[in-house]
Amino acid sequence: MTLSVAIQMDPIQAVDIDADSTFRLAEEAQARGHSLFVYTPDRLAWQDGRVLARGADLTVRRVKGDHAELGETREVDLAEFDVVWLRQDPPFDMGYITTTHLLDQLAGRALVVNDPFWVRNYPEKLLVLQFPGLIPPTVIARDLAALRTFKAEHGDIIVKPLFGNGGAGVFRLGRDDGNLASLHELFSGINREPLIAQKFLPAVSKGDKRIILVDGEPAGAINRVPQAGETRSNMHVGGRAEKSELTDRDREICAAIGPLLREKGQVFVGIDVIGDYLTEINLTSPTGIQEMERFDGSNVAGTIWNAIERRRGQGG
Repeated sequence: MTLSVAIQMDPIQAVDIDADSTFRLAEEAQARGHSLFVYTPDRLAWQDGRVLARGADLTVRRVKGDHAELGETREVDLAEFDVVWLRQDPPFDMGYITTTHLLDQLAGRALVVNDPFWVRNYPEKLLVLQFPGLIPPTVIARDLAALRTFKAEHGDIIVKPLFGNGGAGVFRLGRDDGNLASLHELFSGINREPLIAQKFLPAVSKGDKRIILVDGEPAGAINRVPQAGETRSNMHVGGRAEKSELTDRDREICAAIGPLLREKGQVFVGIDVIGDYLTEINLTSPTGIQEMERFDGSNVAGTIWNAIERRRGQGG
């Protein structure tokens, strides 16, 4: 099976080819004989019932500084493609949400991965609320009084933007830390969104595990260990990736959430687990493929493409 594939992403010229999951997915697709077309989300449009994109045919190669060869810019009708990848990075703002509405119009024609309807309706820090038995004590609130009550109960907490990403804006407030009101004031001055606070999990010092699920089944894991003196383990802020194995608890978590992900067309998902707790379910632009492949010699990108080809062969 050869497929025509369009990729909606941030500029491919700027990616780190040794870490970027979208580059690895493109590389695997090309190796299978699939054709590639790439465009940025600001070049997506709806007109007269058609979902259009301006971009270019793409050839990738694993050569730093010369990893993406682009053809002439042209406009395409995305309904004419077999697969459309929704792969731009957050922030999960109204611009991002609008692209999911436009890509919704391709239903029944192109296979959009991950399904944009559910990407929009299942933001990573909100989808976990469907699994209260798997997550640490959590509150989502804009009301300072509610946040204060939560902190009084749990003492040592993590506070972060509800729609943040990459570890930006994540704060740990210890039991005697009096900065909650100041942080609330800071975030309230930036936007009108609630904050999310969770009980601090000391197990994070041993790592924040990223597990990749493909069509609802675990494909493997890496452990992201924070730098000394740092709470955040995100690789964007200096976290170190280590080889990791799935525990019985990890498999229990995957078994609980996997059927919903598969049902809702979430082919490539990255979940975050600290100790025994699920903290996030990442649908928007999950990462970790290359790190996982380097540690265990697997072909995670190939497993993802197998799932896509299977879905496409079954009609989506």
